[in-house]
Amino acid sequence: MSLPTGPRPTLVLGTRGSRLALQQSEWFQRRVEDVAPEVRVTLRRIQTSGDKIVDVPLAKIGGKGLFVKEIEEALLAGEIDLAVHSMKDVPTQLPDGLEILCVPAREDARDALISRDRRPFKALPQGARVGTSSLRRQAQFLNARADLRIEMLRGNLDTRLKKLKEGQFDAIVLAAAGLRRLAWDQEITEYLDPHLSLPAIGQGALGIEGRSEDRFVRSVLDRLNDATTQTAVTAERALLHRLEGGCQVPIAAYATLSSGQVMLEGLVASVDGKTLIRDRVQGPEREAHALGVQLAERLLARGGDKILREIYGTA
Repeated sequence: MSLPTGPRPTLVLGTRGSRLALQQSEWFQRRVEDVAPEVRVTLRRIQTSGDKIVDVPLAKIGGKGLFVKEIEEALLAGEIDLAVHSMKDVPTQLPDGLEILCVPAREDARDALISRDRRPFKALPQGARVGTSSLRRQAQFLNARADLRIEMLRGNLDTRLKKLKEGQFDAIVLAAAGLRRLAWDQEITEYLDPHLSLPAIGQGALGIEGRSEDRFVRSVLDRLNDATTQTAVTAERALLHRLEGGCQVPIAAYATLSSGQVMLEGLVASVDGKTLIRDRVQGPEREAHALGVQLAERLLARGGDKILREIYGTA
């Protein structure tokens, strides 16, 4: 089947149906129509596997790819022309024929704590119940405070906030970016410093996926790409790819750019937080991918390899 690659008056953007996914997609829809006023963008909602399974931890059902698989199938079938993903949900290996064609400017990459009585992390009561679906957060929190009770929290942002207010948790942790995009940042008790909670790979960034051969969509999206964010995310994803990590493994990385240099910090931790290996590298922007691989090798050499083997059951 031959799919369109040339100019066309209408583009179909695929999106998950959650409130946050729709907000992000509507925001990008407006951006596309701003830079290409001759093009009309329509939205098509697609339910993904990750949206259907809400009562099981992501680590037990595969994690990576659960929120993009059905959308990618629609892209390959020509049912949609582009898709907006949260970059942290995108696997490092994409199907043949698809690419991340655009990475817009990043929102706040930090984690955000929301507690019922507005207590910051260090002031949470002994044995506080903290809700999160992320092993990355769990490992770092337990490393900082072994007394905490980390409990599973799944669902859309509004569902998670409702569970907190109902008293099911003393605090929950969410990505600050999602709360800010929904203008719910007034709910945030504390932005967590990356020294306490290093963000997920790609957190706060969006990835716009399309077909590799679609010259027209590529030409439009080129105008919306943010080179700084793309470089940072390239370094982080290179680390993740080298570690072959997914949602089953507490892996984190965060890159920042300054004066042409990339500063990349990463970690690998045991699920219980008792072992946490952390390191950083710095180098020129043009070497972002190589820096990610270099940092991954350093983490593996310092004991990350042993942690990964134990988690994957190959030790």
